[in-house]
Amino acid sequence: MKPLLLLPLAAILLVANSANAQDRIYRCGNEYTNNVAEAQSRNCKLIEGGNVTVVQGPRVPAPAAVKLASATQTGQRVDAGEQRARDSDARTILESELKKAQARQAEMLKEYNNGEPEKRGDEGRNYQKYLDRVAELKSGIARNDSDIAGIKRELDRAPASGPSPSGSPNTAAK
Repeated sequence: MKPLLLLPLAAILLVANSANAQDRIYRCGNEYTNNVAEAQSRNCKLIEGGNVTVVQGPRVPAPAAVKLASATQTGQRVDAGEQRARDSDARTILESELKKAQARQAEMLKEYNNGEPEKRGDEGRNYQKYLDRVAELKSGIARNDSDIAGIKRELDRAPASGPSPSGSPNTAAK
């Protein structure tokens, strides 16, 4: 019977002893320690007062060295075949962007209808909504027009995908 009484008493002593372990906490810069020898060697300051709870976040691994493509490193050149392939891909992308922009421009011009687009249902009674939509269409057409001009400039600057007899690349798309 006596061992049963000693068990709760031992548990109480363990809890009280663990509470005493939190008495001496030292702060060393941004680190905390309860090791007295380490605290004295690093000239840490004793923190008095309430309990201190420190939760360390996960360690961020050091960034691995990123290996770039060999052609993008300084001082190295790309062989002619690879450069032609890149130029051809860039030209193809620009041409597809130009086609999309021109299709979008045609659609916007059709909707704009020379400054008199058809009124929508909610614009019949609210004329300001109609005017706002017309102004938005007009600015969209101007913006798209400048996009097309920019794409054409890029195409003119880009090397031709193949040798052209006239010397001017992509003259039919202008």
